[in-house]
Amino acid sequence: MATLRFYAELNDYLSPKLRKQDIGTHLAEPCPVRHLIETHGVPHTEVEVILINGVSVDLEAPVHGGDLVSVYPMFEALDVSPLLRLRPEPLREPRFFADAQLGRLARYLRLLGFDTRYENSVDDAELVRLAGAERRIILSRDRALLMRRDVTHGCHIRQDDPMEQITHVIRRCDLSRACHPFTRCVECNGRLEAVSKEEVADRLEPETAACFDEFWRCEGCSRVYWKGSHYERLQRLVTAMLDDAQQNAQDSGLGRR
Repeated sequence: MATLRFYAELNDYLSPKLRKQDIGTHLAEPCPVRHLIETHGVPHTEVEVILINGVSVDLEAPVHGGDLVSVYPMFEALDVSPLLRLRPEPLREPRFFADAQLGRLARYLRLLGFDTRYENSVDDAELVRLAGAERRIILSRDRALLMRRDVTHGCHIRQDDPMEQITHVIRRCDLSRACHPFTRCVECNGRLEAVSKEEVADRLEPETAACFDEFWRCEGCSRVYWKGSHYERLQRLVTAMLDDAQQNAQDSGLGRR
């Protein structure tokens, strides 16, 4: 029997009677630590550091009877540089692939300027393949998908409300300083380029052409954008997203167990 201990928000995946305590676990030796963790319902994408008997290990390290396994989530402000991080390197430019249940979240991320792929017709195997090839972080409500062995970067979305989802992703992936709102098309994910009024004049309503002089066009689908009343509404939405994420981080604090 090995002993597991999950820390901080990883306890949310456990039944109440197992949270914040040592868990005795029977295993067939040698058992990869990844398997031991995921049999308790915790996707490996939510784990950042694993210690076996105080020694930092990777996901494939074997666990033997008598071992003490400590499992930690993502660290946002703690110095863990001496420890083995499970991802060989972070994705320096955050890019995402949202699964079929997260269309609104995908639009919110695009609104904030993040390259976010969303397709509701691909199966799990193809989604994982594409995300790996394009170096994208998978966003999914499906724990089983994130437990697939070939998933390296992922984020489990447990929230139902899209605003709570985007707050979680901003905080979890440390996106606040990387936001560039209004630089991507929320419909197709293409980049927006500034264009002259003359270039898009044939696509504008007379009132729009009379009232506005600055326009942007999507490089992908050619949709035209301008700073109308919808822009003011979206500005307020962006501010609310970032404020909520900052407040959420302050309220949660550090050092939870």
